[in-house]
Amino acid sequence: MTQRLNISSGAPWESIVGYSRAVRIGNIVEVAGTTAIDEQGQVVGKGDAYEQTRYALSRIERALQQAGASLEDVIRTRMFVTDISRWEEIGRAHGDCFRDIRPAATMVEVRRLISPELLVEIEATAIIRG
Repeated sequence: MTQRLNISSGAPWESIVGYSRAVRIGNIVEVAGTTAIDEQGQVVGKGDAYEQTRYALSRIERALQQAGASLEDVIRTRMFVTDISRWEEIGRAHGDCFRDIRPAATMVEVRRLISPELLVEIEATAIIRG
């Protein structure tokens, strides 16, 4: 049986809700929905969809690294946004991160996220090659 590795961000709500920031089994890493909330529980980039996307992707990158993966291993991202008309800002930040990697990507508008100040939440799937 392949060992399971749970990656925690240290957020108090992980144990309450019962989830991990990322989970690795074998060469597959799944990163949970990630937003622009910092270690103190504050929203980063209030009102700025580009900055929130950039920050969420940096948190995803850290979780991947803890799981022994990198952004280059990402094969899919899913972006949940509260205002699809801001797709260019969000897409530009995603492109800054993944321009050469080019994972399959989905962006959908949702009614709201856990905080009204959050504009984007991103999930990622990675497969470690080698």
